[in-house]
Amino acid sequence: MTPDDLLEVDGLLDDEERAVRATVRQVVDEQVRPHVAGWYEAGELPARELARELGRVGLLGMHLEGYGCAGTSATAYGLACLELEAGDSGIRSLVSVQGSLAMYAIRAYGSEEHRTTWLPRMATGEAIGCFGLTEPDVGSDPAGMRTRARREGGGDWVLDGTKMWITNGSVADVAVVWAQTDDGVRGFVVPTDTPGFTANPVHHKMSLRASVTSELVLEGVRLPVSAELPGVQGLKGPLGCLNEARFGIVFGAVGAARDCLLTAIDYAGSRVQFDRPIGGFQLTQAKLADMTVEYAKALLLALHLGRVKDRQGLAPAQISLGKLNNVREALEIARTTRTILGANGITLEYPVMRHANNLESVLTYEGTSEMHALTIGQALTGRQAFR
Repeated sequence: MTPDDLLEVDGLLDDEERAVRATVRQVVDEQVRPHVAGWYEAGELPARELARELGRVGLLGMHLEGYGCAGTSATAYGLACLELEAGDSGIRSLVSVQGSLAMYAIRAYGSEEHRTTWLPRMATGEAIGCFGLTEPDVGSDPAGMRTRARREGGGDWVLDGTKMWITNGSVADVAVVWAQTDDGVRGFVVPTDTPGFTANPVHHKMSLRASVTSELVLEGVRLPVSAELPGVQGLKGPLGCLNEARFGIVFGAVGAARDCLLTAIDYAGSRVQFDRPIGGFQLTQAKLADMTVEYAKALLLALHLGRVKDRQGLAPAQISLGKLNNVREALEIARTTRTILGANGITLEYPVMRHANNLESVLTYEGTSEMHALTIGQALTGRQAFR
């Protein structure tokens, strides 16, 4: 029996959700699992080829309406993220950044020209997007960003600054870049072949190695007035995009936990010590039981938040609740399954150390655990503790 069988997960999903889950699981089994250990070890990802395959089955921007996007429910999108991250966090990150950050920003805040120019191509994976918010010295406090956009003679915008830890950056065709202006924070749609725009790959990572991570450098990047996202001004723009992506993480982390847990259950049934499988020892069964309980709670929380989002939308504190709990528990499950596998758990023959390393990044990106805890605290007390 698997943890999902014990929980009777199928009974919690409708036909569309089960179909999405099956499609994404098949794509991961065929396109990701046979190769991901090699990608991780090499620190490389065939992002363009993979994006086209993911676009072919409608996963890019799948929860958005129109412009070639599938328009699925939020819950179905969450289940897709779960299956993608069961393969690897880096694959889910590729899809999240493409759909929930870059495409969502253009769909929600862009002009009709932005939407028709970019969204259909991004939905198929022909064009890849990235999202430029975080900077080398600015993470949790985006109001402190130093990237500037200025108008020259009332005409073109000129952007200068540096963005850091940008997923998809060096393979992107378009970047959504956020910058300080005289009127507050604004977003810009920046084709990456614009003079003055450079994307430098980040190397020597110990986590998210099967993912493209980059530094964006903007030196006198000149853009027409039409490059500005007209639909939003201020930090509510980028923060709204981040909430979309964080929702995918709520589900995605559960996928990484499930993959670790299934690996440990299978290993415990075949690894013999003291003349019997280690799955027959009380301490091993206790670990498996405890992990299954936490996995079940995380999955039920994700599904509940998905239903709420589909029905009425989610408040930022609700998304923080999901990300804080599910990533924290997924990381603990990954670490505990490693102990069941012993020395075998540190090799790429098994996925658990890879998931554990990846989840160390997921724990802090798109909002650290501390920031999510304070967001929940503010919702409960009505008092802000960020400053």
